[in-house]
Amino acid sequence: MREILKKIIVAILTFEARLVLFKYKPKVVAVTGNVGKTSTKDAIYSVMSSRFFVRKSEKSFNSEIGIPLTIIGCQNGWSNPFIWIKNIIEGFLLIVLKNHYPAWLILEVGADRPGDIKSISRWLKPDIVVVTRVPDVPVHVEYFNDKDHLLEEKRSLVYALKSGGTLILNADDINTAKFEEETQNSTITYSMMENGAINASRDEVRYKRGIPVGLTYRVDYGGSSAPVKIEGSVGRQQIYSTLGAVAVGVALNMDLVSIGKSLELHATPPGRMRILKGIKKTLIIDDSYNSSPVALTEALLALKRLETTGRKIAVLGDMMEIGVHTAEEHKKAGKQVAETADILLTVGMRSRHIAEGAQNNGMSEKNIFQYDDSERAGKELELLLKEGDMILVKGSQSPRLEKTVLEVMKHPERREELLVRQDAEWMNR
Repeated sequence: MREILKKIIVAILTFEARLVLFKYKPKVVAVTGNVGKTSTKDAIYSVMSSRFFVRKSEKSFNSEIGIPLTIIGCQNGWSNPFIWIKNIIEGFLLIVLKNHYPAWLILEVGADRPGDIKSISRWLKPDIVVVTRVPDVPVHVEYFNDKDHLLEEKRSLVYALKSGGTLILNADDINTAKFEEETQNSTITYSMMENGAINASRDEVRYKRGIPVGLTYRVDYGGSSAPVKIEGSVGRQQIYSTLGAVAVGVALNMDLVSIGKSLELHATPPGRMRILKGIKKTLIIDDSYNSSPVALTEALLALKRLETTGRKIAVLGDMMEIGVHTAEEHKKAGKQVAETADILLTVGMRSRHIAEGAQNNGMSEKNIFQYDDSERAGKELELLLKEGDMILVKGSQSPRLEKTVLEVMKHPERREELLVRQDAEWMNR
């Protein structure tokens, strides 16, 4: 019965969203990929909102429900039927009455299951499509035949691009860079390896009194160059996200200096390589939103690159939805941990393979701790910490590693502002 009601609500909201698009005719930026969608979407908003009236998808609203909600401008009702009724009424009023509506929508478009994007692409025709990255072992791959099946799902959004639109691609991702050959529309590529039309160079971690506070790099395009500063987060993945935003700005004829200045005000979403102060004068790199093999590799590379006076501690949870790759990819991560961290804490059954991989590659058993519960892991981590330690926290949604972060962050009273999954629905789970 619940599934039937959900399908009815989705059908009504989708119908209303299509009418809203027809009535107000906003232009649309659609962001897809397997990693970095939300960070890229938020960076695009920071760039575009300095010049246009823009609305973006909230959090990670990238599904058959989330996209219509963004178009209508409503909140997720979760399991509250009264909110869903209110959303349907608001959609109706938006259609029959005249409202001040955004000129641009920035929509995150995800694919958890086969057909998700194809279904949306039947009625959503973007003006700009941004494809972030689809790695060789993508998240959600266990629900698809293989990586190519997932790529075909992403490709359907490229085919939905309006005639005369712009396709923006990560030139460093061999799996999606080939989309450039499959469109008649103009393309803009970005790169950290000088492969793109837009390139990042001279990227550095910024330190203040010996503590990392963000990143800087230079962006180059068409003979022009400008500095870009990213506050409060680290990792190459943040550079890629902002490069996608730079590309959108370029597509809209914004100059590089203006784009760079708008990104100075950009705040990376919670749980995405965010720098947080920890107890006992420690530092937390909070990447607890989600995890996948390529995202974990990048997070550990960032940890290895960072300077600290204390130890480097990796708190890693299960990587979900990678199917037959599960054991192998967790063990690979363990090898990288052994080369990067001094202490490893794992949370979840799958992440025991990380511990196995770390121990097999030289990490002492006495420095490896394994847990099934994220809160307990946090409480015992608190006892381990010493001044100057740096802690990377990363896992998929299921292990709920934001609960680990909460136990060791300096300002737990700011949890709603700083941590991921702090709304009532998640807190009750």
